[in-house]
Amino acid sequence: MKTSKILWVAASVALISFCLSSCGVSIPEGARAVKPFDQQRYLGKWYEIARLDFKHERNLNQVTAEYSLNEDGSIRVQNRGYDYVKEKWKESVGKAKSLDTDKKEGRLKVSFFGPFYSGYNVVAIDPDYKYALVFGDSLDYMWILSRTTSIPEDIKKDYLEKAKAIGYDTDKLVWTEHK
Repeated sequence: MKTSKILWVAASVALISFCLSSCGVSIPEGARAVKPFDQQRYLGKWYEIARLDFKHERNLNQVTAEYSLNEDGSIRVQNRGYDYVKEKWKESVGKAKSLDTDKKEGRLKVSFFGPFYSGYNVVAIDPDYKYALVFGDSLDYMWILSRTTSIPEDIKKDYLEKAKAIGYDTDKLVWTEHK
């Protein structure tokens, strides 16, 4: 009886530890999120210019992200892209929440899978909120976004330099095609 109780407690602790580590969000070492950040101005449609590829976006072009406010104050995240291998559109809908109670810092946590959140850190944005550089939790996730399907060369260069300075391998970026 004691052995089964010990095993149950150990399994419970392991499960709780897994959940806590999966729900935690961070920012890559040395990176700083935009502050002040205007969440309202960030809402709307963004075109993905470049990304570090990962399984949920593999083989996608024409990728967009649309952010809108939910009634509860969280942000609705609608990602959409065309899978050129399967020749069909793919869409994911999730939600994001500000990590800053004032919502004045560009640090969010985003989830597409229930209680599991990842970091979404806006680390650079132009004064007109036309272009953004976003880092994930680690050096495995990065996006360059624009309100249009292109980005000026000087901003692109600046964002790539910022990413390299933190440790991102920008040679691995996938440059998204838009038609």
